Amino acid sequence: MTVAATTHRLHLKTNRTVDLTVDGQHVRVPEGSTIMKACQEVGIGTPTLCYEQTLTPVNACRVCVVEMEGSRALVPACARKVEPDMVIWTDSERVRHSRKLVLELLASSVDLSYAPDEVQGYLDHYDARPERFGPPDTSDGAVHRDHTQAGHHIPTTNGYAATVAQPPKIDNELYIRDYSRCILCYKCVEACGVDAQNTFAIAVAGRGFDAHISTEFAAPLPDSACVYCGNCIAVCPTGALIFKSEYDMRQAETWDEERQTETDTICPYCGVGCTLRLHVQDNRIVKVTSPMDHDVTNGNLCIKGRFGWQFVQNRARDTGVEESVGTS
Repeated sequence: MTVAATTHRLHLKTNRTVDLTVDGQHVRVPEGSTIMKACQEVGIGTPTLCYEQTLTPVNACRVCVVEMEGSRALVPACARKVEPDMVIWTDSERVRHSRKLVLELLASSVDLSYAPDEVQGYLDHYDARPERFGPPDTSDGAVHRDHTQAGHHIPTTNGYAATVAQPPKIDNELYIRDYSRCILCYKCVEACGVDAQNTFAIAVAGRGFDAHISTEFAAPLPDSACVYCGNCIAVCPTGALIFKSEYDMRQAETWDEERQTETDTICPYCGVGCTLRLHVQDNRIVKVTSPMDHDVTNGNLCIKGRFGWQFVQNRARDTGVEESVGTS
């Protein structure tokens, strides 16, 4: 059972509510709700990079922090549970400064060019200026990050920003791991672990700036415990984990989301009834996802549902007739 489903059932079992104040507005939410949920009740958006409704909050990105009266430190809205008579401020000078600095540190060290427009909007909204840390360090220090010695960090060239730049890992035909885009949100680890797949093929290795997502003993993906469900891809917020089909199209500069349509259908492989969302460009499926709010999948799929759609294209190719595979 997912975290979201468990929380929903918990709310159904109790009628107790909690009253608090968010940005001067009175809010009443079910006991056990998070501050983020209370903010949403009054239409206040809280930026976040590591939160996903189907996963356990890990408080990793610290972009969602808010100011709570009586608390010495800023608190994460995604995980902190509401308490009676809480007074929360989501847009104070202290909050804005913290969010701006976190975004600047992330954007100065990680390639966010594949991140969705929402993330780019965060940078603009908080006037983040990652370039103030200097241009990216292009030395070879990060190339072998999977094999760095524990506790040993290679310093950057003076005046340059340390980055997680490294070549993408292309070791299979289903998806690519490009950790130069990884912000260590831990969402892929949670999706591979107890929150969804229970495969535990990936985890966080290393400490400090040398922390990185890795398979056991940094083994190639085909040699790891990975079952290629692709649920890690579904929750990745920056494109560090990406379909091989999308990666190839981006490299060829043919990927264009504005020309893509989305069509929901039911997976044909078994009787579970998972919803597939087909992303179609130029009359061809380019990737498959599943809605996060679908009560069967919660965004999760198996290897067949997420990657086994090539037969649709192959059939059209073999007959010599280009068939339509989806409309908006």
